Amino acid sequence: MLVKIFIILIIVTSGFASSDETAANNTKLPILGDRVSGAVSAAQEKAIGEMFLKQVYSQAPLISDPIIFDYTEHLIYRLSEYSQVEDRYFSILLIDDDSLNAFAAPGGIIGINGGLFLNSDNEGQFSSVLAHELAHLSQRHFARNVLKSQDTNLASTLVMVSSIAIALISNNPNAMAVGPAILQSQNLRYSRLFEKEADRVGFMNLVNAGYDPKSMGEMFENMNNLRRLSGDLPPEFLLTHPLSSSRISDAFNAAENISSENTKKDSLEFSLMKSRLEVYYETIPSNSIRIFKARVENNPSDSNFYGLALAHSNNNNYTESIKLLDKLIAKYPKNLVLNNTKVDVLNAASKYDDALKLVNKFLEISPRNYPLSISKSKILLQIDKKFEAEEIIRDQLIRKNRDPELWLLLSEIQRAGQNIVGYHQSRAEYFILLGQNEKALNQLEFALQLTQNNFQVSERIMTKIVDIKEILNASRGL
Repeated sequence: MLVKIFIILIIVTSGFASSDETAANNTKLPILGDRVSGAVSAAQEKAIGEMFLKQVYSQAPLISDPIIFDYTEHLIYRLSEYSQVEDRYFSILLIDDDSLNAFAAPGGIIGINGGLFLNSDNEGQFSSVLAHELAHLSQRHFARNVLKSQDTNLASTLVMVSSIAIALISNNPNAMAVGPAILQSQNLRYSRLFEKEADRVGFMNLVNAGYDPKSMGEMFENMNNLRRLSGDLPPEFLLTHPLSSSRISDAFNAAENISSENTKKDSLEFSLMKSRLEVYYETIPSNSIRIFKARVENNPSDSNFYGLALAHSNNNNYTESIKLLDKLIAKYPKNLVLNNTKVDVLNAASKYDDALKLVNKFLEISPRNYPLSISKSKILLQIDKKFEAEEIIRDQLIRKNRDPELWLLLSEIQRAGQNIVGYHQSRAEYFILLGQNEKALNQLEFALQLTQNNFQVSERIMTKIVDIKEILNASRGL
């Protein structure tokens, strides 16, 4: 079992403004100039980010839940509209770990542990963390750190990012030992120098996005409670500043003179995501029913009813699950999360016609919706319409071409449909994204053997094989 590290790189200081005007001025970006781009160009940051992604994809357990991913993706892009991030193309990682953690990496990568949902009381608190991570990206803290270290050697930065990636995704701080000592010390200084700036910028962007200014301070209180409950303190080099009462008071002081009127209330969607993950992380399915039944009796909230519906579904009590979902849908008839959940429960209950009718209804309202499309492809697979299922996933890959989960799902659909050449090709794309080029090469060679009578497909596969061999030879110094 992974060791849980209760951290989040989010520091609030007394440098926060005491008025709207002063605080707004504090969000100005530093003049980065050509010196920063000279240290690490935007193209290099993207290259480093791609390597980071491969580390995560190949080693970290990820949450494979289209509904949670879709919610998180939309929230990040919505918050980014209030940030100073110029290149708003993000790679979002949902790490399957119930400890509280999040991180930003070069190339627009934002990683979020499942535990961030569990330890946030509302969407404002959750968004305060995301706003902070977006500030790391907009301020180009990674590139500025490289500039400060006076080490513009890209190979060195790759070593550092690789070691940080392994440490983050494995919750194993000792993984940092693979990097040179100088890079470890620079990473420490990186946190101390730039966390304050990311806090200040993230705070005002959060306020500008319409969230309660107190959200960030409330998140600190949650973290402080975790520290008191946790017997093992996180490593100091990952926890960049110790939690203290002053940090919490500074956060609330920053919000004191900023009006909280007309701020966003907690969204229904966030509370549904939190219940969804609470059920997901319960190792004994029957316990979920007991837990959420007790919650419904004490607090008959929508999210508690939703959690109970999911708990029943996980215990194969599909009739009871659908009954609870129908009550919620009667209250929120157009809610995509509730209706998508009902689609999935109907599919699990083998009520394929009802599931297909419902998913088609909402795909007409929200064409190409990611979680609805995934659900529909799975229904079609069950009713032996494998070609239609494959077409839906291919359509999603037009926008999410770098999503290994989609390539894996496509390969499974193709295998079920006896499209063996397509299966090997999709598996190869999956392994490429994981940085496992040898396995990708093997898959393509299998596919090539089956396409000798199809010149166009053979040529396409051969081109891919040549590209991979060049990458492998370069990595071996050949």
